[in-house]
Amino acid sequence: MQKSRFVHFEFIILTAALMSIVAIALDALLPALHIIGRDIGTSDPSQNQMLILMIFLGLGIGPLVFGPLSDSFGRRPIVFFGFALFILASLLCIFSKSYELMLLGRFLQGVGLSSPRTIAISMIRDKFDGDYMARIMSFITVVFILVPMVAPAFGQFILVHYNWQAIFYAQIIFAILVSFWFFKKQPETLRPENRIQFSKNLLLDGFRELIQYKNTIGYTLISGFITGSFMVYLSASHQIFYDQYHLDEQFPYIFAGLAVAIGAATFLNGTLVLRLGMNNLVNMALVAFFLFSLVYVIIFFNSAVNPDIEVILFFFFLQFFAIGFLFGNLRALAMEPVGHIAGNAAALTGFVSTIMAVPISSFIGSYVRDTALPLFIGFAICGGISIMILIYLLKSTPHNKPMHSR
Repeated sequence: MQKSRFVHFEFIILTAALMSIVAIALDALLPALHIIGRDIGTSDPSQNQMLILMIFLGLGIGPLVFGPLSDSFGRRPIVFFGFALFILASLLCIFSKSYELMLLGRFLQGVGLSSPRTIAISMIRDKFDGDYMARIMSFITVVFILVPMVAPAFGQFILVHYNWQAIFYAQIIFAILVSFWFFKKQPETLRPENRIQFSKNLLLDGFRELIQYKNTIGYTLISGFITGSFMVYLSASHQIFYDQYHLDEQFPYIFAGLAVAIGAATFLNGTLVLRLGMNNLVNMALVAFFLFSLVYVIIFFNSAVNPDIEVILFFFFLQFFAIGFLFGNLRALAMEPVGHIAGNAAALTGFVSTIMAVPISSFIGSYVRDTALPLFIGFAICGGISIMILIYLLKSTPHNKPMHSR
């Protein structure tokens, strides 16, 4: 029993490490965005936001290749290929001299990282299901959240003592260490009898099967709206706290403090999900996410300036606490009916939610200039639409059962 617990613990830590490289590639770079923009020839904050959004675009498109391949050839080789691509893309970013080349490097970084990120979810589904899967996802997310808490401070430290290129070198070192750990400790989770013969129609066949599951599609769409609204914060946080509040030195600590809200909620989720169930937690968190943002919009709609920093941090904390109950549960609910095509399903659901999230984030982010109000308006709209989708699912599928079962 004790050995089994240790194996599960190591699996949680390793899987979190696979997913946390995304946070390092995103959050460690935030303090350096304006310097990178200056060195590659752009000073427009909205253009600097694209350095964040392009990696998300790669994270959305990459799984369309890696997910089906992992269902045919296993999880391990696809992870290694993704790491190799990420390292090459990071080198491209380091030596970029133009905005366009940097955008290409960030996109390819996202494509490469989509492999360990997608395969990690597939491996979880290979080993667990139901509310216990959500519990494991919660604990993995708790560990995963620790990285965004320290990544901006880590990036700031490197920036002060070295340069922005050194942040990319640090990402490469971390990727090499995690890939070696994965090579030594993680066996293949996809059994040979569960592998799907590779064909050019594998992705299309998976999509045709996936759309038969109404809950999978519904929760994926909700995930897209919530991820999109959260991505606005990630891409615009530098602009809000640096340009609007002039909190350059405090930014890494503010970012870490807000990450605590997500981590605390995710930790609680790991305990509550077995008592209350994924569905109930998602229902309550979505309503809270919508109401918190709506209250902010109502209070500050006619204000031409931001509220005091303590006020906006309070509302951000509430928003992210609600989000902490959504990320893992929404993904688990979407994946629950489709465990037999876990790699393909993780790829397609990740693609849909991310491809939704990128334009949502880009559109809302373009309005974040003088105040953070557009960000909360975006939160409210995305939350409201998500609640309407949820109501439709609850009415059309009693007890939230899949529309199609094998």
